[in-house]
Amino acid sequence: MGYVQQGIPHQQAAERGPVGVDVEAHLSAQLAAVVAGARRRVVRDGDRQIDTAHLLHTLLESDPEVREAFGSGPQVARLLGYLVQRSIGYGLRWQSSVEDTGAIATVSGDGWSPVAAGVMAAAYERATRRGERLAAGVDLLAALVAEPKSRAVEVLGRAGVDAGELLARLDGAAGHEQGVEA
Repeated sequence: MGYVQQGIPHQQAAERGPVGVDVEAHLSAQLAAVVAGARRRVVRDGDRQIDTAHLLHTLLESDPEVREAFGSGPQVARLLGYLVQRSIGYGLRWQSSVEDTGAIATVSGDGWSPVAAGVMAAAYERATRRGERLAAGVDLLAALVAEPKSRAVEVLGRAGVDAGELLARLDGAAGHEQGVEA
């Protein structure tokens, strides 16, 4: 089993799913580049860990399929505007805190916030349900919007994106890829 922080029961750590290197072994080359970009953002912004907003920002900048999921209109531009402001304004309150859902308040030693680690595991699980060996950008986007207490969902809401509606579209598209009615 990987790194388990003191004070977290083994069962709870296992429920978070694979983190760090284990998760990264299950990413497409494009999604691995997203993770690398998120790491650069963490260093540049002076943050402690990769969180879901870092992932969303890099994903939007680098994956055309993810941008298409938002449809036409100004949503992507608004989202990127909020994310660019991350190091100033409202993003400053995030720098001194760990992104968590409140269920387990921890600092992970592997460079991921607890929520981001769970989202990465969920992206891989979504890919395997589609019959894929590697998670892609749309898998990560779906996992991000499915986590209601994440920073990514907070940013989506500020930009006027309905996370539930976006997730339904993503799940519908995945169902059609498999030939299943959504």
